Amino acid sequence: MNLQTLERVYTNYASVYDQTFGRVFHQSRESAVRRLQVSPRERILEVGVGTGMSLPLYPRDCEVVGIDLSLGMLRKAQKRIEDHKLDNVTLQRMDAGDMDFQDNSFDIVMAAYVVTAVPDYRKLVSEMTRVCRPGGRIVMLNHFSNGNKFIATLEKMISPMCMHMGFRTDLSLHHVLEGTSLLVAREEKVNPFRFWHLVECVNTKNAHPAFQGSV
Repeated sequence: MNLQTLERVYTNYASVYDQTFGRVFHQSRESAVRRLQVSPRERILEVGVGTGMSLPLYPRDCEVVGIDLSLGMLRKAQKRIEDHKLDNVTLQRMDAGDMDFQDNSFDIVMAAYVVTAVPDYRKLVSEMTRVCRPGGRIVMLNHFSNGNKFIATLEKMISPMCMHMGFRTDLSLHHVLEGTSLLVAREEKVNPFRFWHLVECVNTKNAHPAFQGSV
């Protein structure tokens, strides 16, 4: 799915997202944000911010930047920012695979339900790594294929249909992290149905070799 089609799909979702997909996914999204243990004045990037359902959950003493490709989603997110008076949050329309931010701009990069919804997950992960400072955290909340042969076959079969809805089902965490500087510090399954993986990685780019093996 190309960027134009993806933007159209998610803009069409925008008016009903909170009552449909958003409602289903909110518990795991809330769990992901609340477990971040954000320090005061840390700078956080939320990739694929959507309608901004998670934005009120972040501490008010940190800076949050949300990006999304969909103008429809961003309009809903902006309304939420205004309703909750979130002075610490700003939004930008941006392709997550080609971000406008400088290197090392953020302490934490959060991507909820994004990795399997972009045309090229390698570009996304590369950009998240680039804009995250060395030693910073990249957190992904997503479904990843778990290696079970039966489930993997089923996931592969339904993946073309799911792609028309804006996401894929046949991508493993191993393939996402392969060749990157990201080391998994924590991984767990979260609701709904414990189908979603919450993966917190440390960005070891430019790190001393001893550090790279210590996480």
